[in-house]
Amino acid sequence: MSDNSIVITKKSTIGEVFSRYPETEPVFQKYFGSGCFTCPGSKTEDIAFGAMMHNIEPEKIIEELNEAIKKKAEGGE
Repeated sequence: MSDNSIVITKKSTIGEVFSRYPETEPVFQKYFGSGCFTCPGSKTEDIAFGAMMHNIEPEKIIEELNEAIKKKAEGGE
């Protein structure tokens, strides 16, 4: 388990989360689609903005992103 883990919030940038935690890719694809990874805005936009653009409640995706990170840290896939 890592001591330098972060908790994803509405203000976390999509690019930062994805580059630091590649295990979150399926969650981003589920809610934002595969275009999220080629969109230049994803590097600087935060999760709250991305959720608004895709008409999704940010709390839902944040919960699943944190769950994916936690699962990976605990040795899951």
